[in-house]
Amino acid sequence: MSIKIKVIIPAYNEQDSIANVINDIPKIVEEIIVVNNNSSDKTEENAAKAGATVLTEERKGYGYACLKGMDYIAKKDTRPDIIVFLDGDYSDYPEQLSALVQPIIENNIDFVIGARVKELRENGSMTPQQVFGNWLATFLMKLFFNANFTDLGPFRAIKYQKLLALNMEDKTYGWTVEMQLKALKQKLTYTEIPMKYRNRIGVSKVSGTVKGSIFAGIKILSWIFKYSFK
Repeated sequence: MSIKIKVIIPAYNEQDSIANVINDIPKIVEEIIVVNNNSSDKTEENAAKAGATVLTEERKGYGYACLKGMDYIAKKDTRPDIIVFLDGDYSDYPEQLSALVQPIIENNIDFVIGARVKELRENGSMTPQQVFGNWLATFLMKLFFNANFTDLGPFRAIKYQKLLALNMEDKTYGWTVEMQLKALKQKLTYTEIPMKYRNRIGVSKVSGTVKGSIFAGIKILSWIFKYSFK
């Protein structure tokens, strides 16, 4: 039986990078879904030209875009086995998707994070606030839940049925940490795969601004403390 894999890519003003991302995704993927998150450039047009299914989510927010992609999949006649989430800025290496899903396919792991390890990161690809925020969040998850996460990397793969069971709800910056916290609470099996990481094309909508960094930090910490005292 072949494994059905679908990719969800939230995208806001990624006209210069989105085709690169789509073109580098391995052919093992059944469908690439780009969720155009109220872009004002040619993201939608360029994604469609590159062969992706393009959806529109006008409410701005990473979680809103991911939920839109999930809603689209839920309405299809056949369901995938694995969902991969990937950013549209070309900072990750989409060709590493095969390695990302391998623990699920070969070892029956539920959830895999692509970890942006220091030795594989291009200089400047993560801001100091991103590095510190990842360290703090994963330290707190280790402290409160004895977790082994080292990153909140957005490049991640999860069994579709396990994803549905998480009942994801965050609409903005807290999407990645919510998924990890709920995976811990529901005792999903998980692992991390070291991933290469490079400077993104364009300016980050989160870490590239002071406002974005502050709101992301607050949202991530609020999710962790919310689950710590449940």
